[in-house]
Amino acid sequence: MDIKVNDQTVIVFDLDDTLYNELDYLTSAYKSIAVHFEPEDWKPLYSKMFSLYRSRVNVFEFIVNTYTIEMGFLIEMYRSHHPNIQLFDGVLDVFEAIKAKGGKIGIITDGRSKTQRAKLESLNILKYLDKIIISEEIGSEKPSVENFKAIQKALPASEYYYIADNLKKDFVAPNVLGWNTVALIDNGKNIHCDAHKYLDNAHQPQQFIIVYNEINII
Repeated sequence: MDIKVNDQTVIVFDLDDTLYNELDYLTSAYKSIAVHFEPEDWKPLYSKMFSLYRSRVNVFEFIVNTYTIEMGFLIEMYRSHHPNIQLFDGVLDVFEAIKAKGGKIGIITDGRSKTQRAKLESLNILKYLDKIIISEEIGSEKPSVENFKAIQKALPASEYYYIADNLKKDFVAPNVLGWNTVALIDNGKNIHCDAHKYLDNAHQPQQFIIVYNEINII
């Protein structure tokens, strides 16, 4: 797909499962936790944790009961660890092309400020971003239009794009506001597996892409 970009264009991205696979954040956190509790031989614990997750067993309850710790302590470990995550192929090329054309880049993501900002820092993309909207920081979650209006207020422009992955909540508001909406198709690791339930006009984006190499900034 071609996107014509100039200084009146704002392209906004979701974060989790749009710029990287959120499953990689989970496995990064599990490794950090396993190393904390079993520093001499963490791999068996990590393997068990991930196996429990895939079996839909509550991993945190297993850790709490096994190591006799408070749930709050474990949750804080999960949220505050420095994640080992990587951008999808092609993301940086798209970012650099947008900036070269004078466009602006924003992020709209749900989650806790500390966690989401740690992800952005780990992905090394803060220098590209003109505005970051995190649900905890503004007290509003997608699909609320308020998150998208916050971008419009901060970055006035004549054309907006939103690139995201979750059909349940990502595209309802920008569709209402007249944005151009683009969905990144699940690569098989997306934690949201119910897109088939939301293929009506309100939830569906205007376009789909499979990989970022399909985006041509002109």
